Order: sequence, then structure tokens, then C-alpha cells
Amino acid sequence: MKGNTAKASRDFSCSNELVILHEPLVKRIAYHLMSRLPASVQADDLIQAGMIGLIEASRKFDPDQGASFETYAGIRIRGAMLDEIRRTDWTPRSVHRKAREVAEAVRRIENEKGRDARDVEVAAAMELSLEEYHKILQDSTGCRIFSFEDPGMLSEDGIPEPGQHADQPLDTLQKSDFRLGLAEEIKGLPERERLVMALYYDEELNLREIGEILGVSESRVCQIHGQALIRLRARMGDWLSD
Repeated sequence: MKGNTAKASRDFSCSNELVILHEPLVKRIAYHLMSRLPASVQADDLIQAGMIGLIEASRKFDPDQGASFETYAGIRIRGAMLDEIRRTDWTPRSVHRKAREVAEAVRRIENEKGRDARDVEVAAAMELSLEEYHKILQDSTGCRIFSFEDPGMLSEDGIPEPGQHADQPLDTLQKSDFRLGLAEEIKGLPERERLVMALYYDEELNLREIGEILGVSESRVCQIHGQALIRLRARMGDWLSD
């Protein structure tokens, strides 16, 4: 009995140490997400949700699985934050609807032309000015927490339902296939969109930092990012059902 108690005490101490050590990771992820969310979303709410994800990660982490704790915790932290955002979805339905309409226009044009759809073509197809079209891109960048982890789990509003996580073998296989398909589609994006995606998701730079690298404004980076997300949605429509 004493041996079990001592082991539990060591496990608890180790878990606490992991949480304390990785608190900065929670804030870093929260502020990275904040860069594409409106001011109505509070950083404290994301950090609170992320801390819950971190605590759960510290309790469930298995070093024998091969991944580092930071990698594992990062996934759990992001997942907890995304669940919080989905639970309190602030995005008007009209924004989701317009994003789907743009994706459909992009899909039609690319099927007809056999190449990347251009801004002016999509705007013309939707009978919008370029300014109106770019506004939709910016809005959709804010609303679409584009979940690379949850294919086929979208509500009619275009975001995954809260609490939906793949735990079954078939779900795991589908996720693997989805990621492979997504990686191929990202490779096929126009060069600037592909670069923005890499800097944002791989390097975890914010929009301002990416703008400095590309020599464009932060709002333009937001538009490019939004265009990339919508183009991916158009090209992966079979996975991302509404």
C-alpha cells in the first residue's frame, strides 16, 4: 500500500512539474490563435481552456508513444481552446454561408479553367467588387478555425461540433488519409498562399510578422490566408461536408 501511495505521489509531482514548465506554451498558443480572432474573444478564456488541456495532457502523457510532451501537450491545448471557441461560437451564420459560397465559386472556376482561381474571377462570379470579396476573405479567416485534425466533423455552420473527437480505429484511419490529402492540396496552392500557410502553421508566426517577411500589410496577409483556407475547402469538399 505504501509503495502505491509513493508512486501516486511521484506521478502527481511529475504532472505538476510538467504543467508549471509548460504554462508559457499555453499563452503562446492562445495569442497565436488570437491573431485571427475578433476582439470579442478574450485571451483569458483561451488560456483558461488551454490550461485545462495542459493538465489533462500531463495526466495522460505516455512517453513510450514516442512523441515529446510538448508536441503532445500542444495538440491537447489547441484542442481545448478550439472546443471553447466552438462552444461559444460568436460568428454570424451569414459569415459561414458566404465562406461556403466563395468555396463553391472557387471550385466551379477551377474545374472549368483547370488552374487556380483568381481573385477577380471569383469576385466576378459572385457579382462582388474586389473590396467586398476581400472583406469576405478576412471575415472567413476569423471565423474558420480550420481544423486540420477533425475531417468530416463539421456542423451546418462549417465548424466542428464541440466534444467530437476521433477515438475509433476507423476515425484514426480517416484522419490519417485526410492529413495526407491535405498535405498534397497545400503543396498545390499558389506559391504565396503556400508560403503564408507554412509561416503561420509551421513556423507559428503571426500575421504582422508574415507581412514583414512578404513586404505586404497585415490585412493583405489576412486576405491571402483566407483565400488559402477557402481554396483548400473548395478542393477538399468531399472531406469537409457541411
